[in-house]
Amino acid sequence: MTEATAKPANFIEKIIDEDLSSGKHQSITTRFPPEPNGYLHVGHAKAICVNFGLAQQFGGQCNLRFDDTNPEKEEDEYVQAIQDDVKWLGFEWGGDIKYTSDYFDQLHQWAIDLIKAGKAYVCDLSAEQAKEYRGNFEKPGTNSPFRDRSVEENLELFEKMRLGEFDEGACGLRVKIDMAAPNMSLRDPYIYRIKKATHHQTGDKWCIYPSYDFAHGQSDSIEGITHSVCTLEFADHRPLYDWFIENLDTPAEPHQYEFGRLNINYTVTSKRKLRALVEGKVVNGWDDPRMPTISGMRRRGYTPASIRNFCDSLAVAKTDGTVDVAQMEYFIRDDLNQNAPRAMAVLNPLKVVLSNMQDDHEETLTVPYLFDSEGEARTELGERDVPFSNELYIDHADFKEEYSKKFKKKFCVGKRIRLRHGYVIEADGFEKDADGNITQVNATLIENTLGCDPADDIKPKGVVHWISAKHAVEAEVRSYARLFNDANPDGGDKDFMDCLTPDSLVVTKALIEPALANAAAETVFQFEREGYYVADRFDHSADKPVFNLTIGLREDRSLAN
Repeated sequence: MTEATAKPANFIEKIIDEDLSSGKHQSITTRFPPEPNGYLHVGHAKAICVNFGLAQQFGGQCNLRFDDTNPEKEEDEYVQAIQDDVKWLGFEWGGDIKYTSDYFDQLHQWAIDLIKAGKAYVCDLSAEQAKEYRGNFEKPGTNSPFRDRSVEENLELFEKMRLGEFDEGACGLRVKIDMAAPNMSLRDPYIYRIKKATHHQTGDKWCIYPSYDFAHGQSDSIEGITHSVCTLEFADHRPLYDWFIENLDTPAEPHQYEFGRLNINYTVTSKRKLRALVEGKVVNGWDDPRMPTISGMRRRGYTPASIRNFCDSLAVAKTDGTVDVAQMEYFIRDDLNQNAPRAMAVLNPLKVVLSNMQDDHEETLTVPYLFDSEGEARTELGERDVPFSNELYIDHADFKEEYSKKFKKKFCVGKRIRLRHGYVIEADGFEKDADGNITQVNATLIENTLGCDPADDIKPKGVVHWISAKHAVEAEVRSYARLFNDANPDGGDKDFMDCLTPDSLVVTKALIEPALANAAAETVFQFEREGYYVADRFDHSADKPVFNLTIGLREDRSLAN
């Protein structure tokens, strides 16, 4: 290892350490092999952190390889999105990007080798018949009536498959293993099927495509993968992975290791279900901030460091489990609390008029974006100009018509409050509309209180955020709730669509300080006393500021159950 870890080594780290110490491997090569048929989700984030993290930890490399064996569902859009996700998380792959399709010629030749060795045959059973012949966990399978075709006939039929002389589903190439094997994946699995679809990398060169099980281990072998790390759903397929390595003349003999996948409550991570949300327009695309996709979390304002820290906190073990979403949210808040610049926005504005100031009064307060725990300015984040005038906006919730001990800030008539980064003011009175709603607070500015307490020692009872009315900029604010209101939305007999949270997106207007309008897209701010908000990755501009709610300042306990 290049650096000792703070926590105990997991079982994969121990294996790699032993393999390097014994000389079995001089260096390690891992791989991350997503299928480009959708956007990556939070479960993939853990797999990325594990595979790329192991390579970093032990001074090796991790390949990015696209498992592109199913052209009907794959698109270049997904290929690019996956690359962006890996880079955004802070990782770099070794060498050029790899594609399973890079190895189609070699895989085809290995299929021919299996036929010549009498270990593979072309089967004409329909999908329904093949399923019936396969049996189940209680009943052994039955040999296909085409299992004993001669080598010559199988070679001829496989060539006709390659040439496109058969319709899709008419036949497929299977390997002879054991139709009575307790492990269902060993019951003569298909290794080639006919798919007359244009491939995003190879075009129309092929109309037969290898199965994942056939292509995966052999691709690992070609690339010299030393530790093929995947999630537990592939554990039952490991004997088949090993069977192909043993029965083919491959350049290397990689080994597969499985760890528990990441499941988070209040979330679905099935690509099929995520696609249904997108295609059903329940959400606004794969990168909707309510989606558990990496691109959705990015647009929500989650930071790469917070996601990596969350994934690093999870056990790499041989069992599956479900993690409380609050655990991930803890790491989001922790990172943003330490690093997000602060700014002011008023979400529910109430005008305050300072009666002892001239109507044309204006001044500029220069304010750091962030202070450290000692109250010193964090100079690396810079500072901004905050305009101040005789008319301000504060949040409606910060003023009460009558004094109450339960009202924490105690800003009401006769009481004082400090403006964040500014002066102390005292409320003198207020105005109402015909419906009895307070529309304006009339107040007095206490002089010589910029950065210090009043000379009369009557201290303010709290601090409020504010915006100069003359300089306020209107912004669109998108507030998000959890997409699902059920902790296990796809569990049991439930239809996950029935577990959607009503009004999980609420769009409102807010008033922001001018500097926020010029914020760079994807910059996350703490709107003081409100929450964390990010300048939208695509829609935010100086002319039309758009901010997405990343997360509240503290956990919402009402969502805990």
